[in-house]
Formats: sequence, structure tokens, C-alpha cells
Amino acid sequence: MVVMAPRTMAEMMTTVGSTMASFMFAWAIIRQYCPYELRRFLEKCGHRLASFFYPYIRVSIHEFTGTRLKRSEAYAAVEAYLSANSSQSAKRLKAEMGKDSKKLVLSMDEYEKVTDEFQGVKVTWLASSKTGGSAQRSMGYGYQQEPEKRYYRLTFHKRYREMMTEAYLDHVMKKGKEIRVKNRQRKLYTNDQTYKWSIHKHTMWSHIPFEHPATFETMAMETEKKQEIVEDLLTFSQSKDFYARIGKAWKRGYLLYGPPGTGKSTMIAAMANLLSYHVYDLELTAVKDNTDLRKLLIETTSKSIIVIEDIDCSLDLTGQRKKTTEKLAEDKNEQGKKEAYLKEPKEEKNTRVTLSGLLNFIDGLWSASGGERIIVFTTNYVEKLDPALIRRGRMDKHIELSYCSFEGFKVLAKNYLRVEAHPLFELIERLMEETKITPADVAETLMPKSPREDAEKCLSNLIRALEEAKKEAALKKAKESFSAKESEKEPEKEDQLLQDKQEAEKPL
Repeated sequence: MVVMAPRTMAEMMTTVGSTMASFMFAWAIIRQYCPYELRRFLEKCGHRLASFFYPYIRVSIHEFTGTRLKRSEAYAAVEAYLSANSSQSAKRLKAEMGKDSKKLVLSMDEYEKVTDEFQGVKVTWLASSKTGGSAQRSMGYGYQQEPEKRYYRLTFHKRYREMMTEAYLDHVMKKGKEIRVKNRQRKLYTNDQTYKWSIHKHTMWSHIPFEHPATFETMAMETEKKQEIVEDLLTFSQSKDFYARIGKAWKRGYLLYGPPGTGKSTMIAAMANLLSYHVYDLELTAVKDNTDLRKLLIETTSKSIIVIEDIDCSLDLTGQRKKTTEKLAEDKNEQGKKEAYLKEPKEEKNTRVTLSGLLNFIDGLWSASGGERIIVFTTNYVEKLDPALIRRGRMDKHIELSYCSFEGFKVLAKNYLRVEAHPLFELIERLMEETKITPADVAETLMPKSPREDAEKCLSNLIRALEEAKKEAALKKAKESFSAKESEKEPEKEDQLLQDKQEAEKPL
């Protein structure tokens, strides 16, 4: 009888290492020479076989689905839900700034696992990040790394399938959305040039915290007009069922127009602060074409304001509907000028966004994605815009922001000087009726430049500025009148010169 001596720990580790090395070598040979279809078949069979003995069910919630056009709302809700309890049990956390930048919000980091309990049943959540394959073919240009995919995986015993897939997941979605609203930090987004975007980027927007302090209370505008705009905004934000009933996308367009310095950008900030919406500042000249414009729209969230400032300068949106007869009526001199202009070197256009693409962006089929969205255009020259761009249904409400009124001045005086009444107000009101001045100019005049400047000094500065503006306006009007009279005299001078010439040429 032969008795085997017990192996030492070193011998056992050597045997295990040798076995693993052999297995890894065999697996590498199989991966290299075994057809992909056969390997996939064996993997599927292995998963099916394991499912007979594995008593747990897994539910994966991915950050992006389909063609990665839009971030999953379910993923965001799960992320917010887990942030509420993961800080108590998770060992690896990530921190983000919460609402109004007052505190950090902690959530579980990638590859971290936490447990949760619902009605006495324990479940496990795993935050994971993976790459779905070593490489993927890219349209005939060789191979490139597939972008990273993130997901949350829920694991529970199969005996609780009905409870988990119905009651628990509904509970997670509801609580997650509530937490997102509570911790929501408003952001200011902007888009970059499309040709710089990489497939590894998760979004086409970059952002910073939105911290603009403007409100409707601090805006230099008539009280009645402000109240009308506020009521319109609040009514829109509470009209989800109404828009669904009438069969219209839950969005609203605002056109802000008026001279420079009248508060168009401030109005947008006040809108965002009133409704607690994100702001997407869309730079059209950085968008490659209409397709990328649609992608940008899809990646915007609900409860947001999409802004295109100075729309008349962003793209050549005017003069695109001229009739061909106008071109045929051009004389030879104009044609010659055009030919000379075409020969001059021109700067290459970086964007191929068209008026049609922009109209579809505002009011097409794609505009209904997301919901609860406001689109704002600003312009200094509304007459330059194509009528199709600003018609009702696209730009639903037109708001003219004009020169500062006396009521607007009183708001600024209260904000800047903390003065609601003063003996100089009567003179200021009379001057404001006689001349035009923007709210920006009034605000700059009222702002104290040193500790020695009190309210009376600032108001006197404003009176001086109004008187100078009045003189400049009168001088400008006189010059225009003189030029008009001179232009009327020109034909008379030409007729007189022609008569003198004809008289001189008559035979004696």
C-alpha cells in the first residue's frame, strides 16, 4: 500500500499556476483559430447551461441605447437614486457639485457594488464601465476602438421577479426623478466645432454651472409687460396635458428684438432663473451641417432653453427666397461688379446649415423629442429675418425690448442706489420723454464709481448724459435734414447746368 504524502502549499500553487497557464494558452489558441460564429455559439450555450443552476436575475440599464443619440432617462434616475444611499455603504465614491453649488453630491464610482433593500428583499447594484470588444470595423478605414459603455446592473433572486420588475423598478424611477429635481444644478451649455468631436465623447455639449443672478424683479421694464411675460412662461411650464390634448409638441418660441443694450441676454437669464431651466447657447457657425444640428437638439434635456443669439448674424438667413426675375433684371454694371466680387478670394464656410434645416430644427418632427423646451432667438434687426423663421408657431411670442422708460429707470435706481423717490426724478422723467437711452447706458451711469459718489451725484450724472444724448440727437436730425435738402437741390443744379450749356452752344 502506497501512501501519498500531503503536498506542500508551494507545490499546490505551482500546480494551480501551471493549470491556469495551460488554460489561458488553450483559450488564446481557440480565440485565434476558432471561427467567431462558433465561439459565439459556445458562449450562448454556456450561458444557457449556467442559467439552469444560477438562481439570480440580472437587469442592465445602459447609459446610451440604440445609436447613442440620447442619454437614457432611466440611467440618470438610477444614478440619482443610488446617490442617496450609496454614500453609506460604498467604498469608492465620486463627488459632483449639487444645486446652487452649495454642497457636494456623492454617488458610487465605476465598478463599485452596493446593496439595497425593498420590502424585506435585498438586491445588489453594480456600477460598471466596459468596452464592447477590442476593436470594430469603421467604414473601410481599418479598425478603431469601440467607445466605452457605462451601465448599472441590478441583481436579485428569481423568486422575486414580479416584485422587482414592477414595484421596485417603479419605486427607483420615481425616487430617482425626485432626487434629480432636488439636486439639479442649472447649467450653461455650449457646442464646439463638429469636426473636433470624437467618438469617445459622450455628448456634443460642454457646460459650466449657470450662475447668472438676473431676475424679472431686477429687469428695467414696465411692470405690466414683465407680468405678462412671467404669466406666459409659467402657463407654458404647467401645460403638459394641454399640449398633448391639442396634438402639439411641448415647446414654445420667443423672439427678443430691439437695439443693442436693451436687455435681451438678461431676459434669457431671468427666464432660466424663473423656471429653473438649463440654458443651451447654440453657436450655429460651429455646426457642420443639418444632421449635426439635429444631433445637438436630441442631446438637449427637457426643462431647457435653447438660445441662438444675434440670429441675423449667425447665418446668411436673408435673401434666400428672391425670385429669379430679380436676377435677370440686373444691368451690366451690376453683373460686372458681381463677377469681380466672385474673383476675389473668399473665406471658406465652416457650416452647411441651411434655412430649411433650421426651420426643421425649430418646428419639425425632431423638435418634439424631449419636451418642455423653450427656443429663444435674439436680434437687433428683426426686419432682416426671413418671415418663415419668425412666424407664429415657430416664434410664438415676439417681445420688443426697446429704450429705457421712466418706469424702467425707477427699477434701476432702486437696484443700484436703493432710492425709490428723489427730487431729481421729475427732471429725469421729462428728459426721458424727449430722448432715447438704453437700459445698459442708464445702468452704467447710475453705478457708483467711488465711495464718494452718492445717489444725488449718480442721478446728476444721468441727467448730464440725457442732455448730451438730446443734443446729439438734435444735431443728427439737423444733419439728416440738411442732407435731404441738398439731395433735392442736386437735380435742380444739374438742370441749370444743362440749360447753361445749351444756351452757350446756340449759334450766334
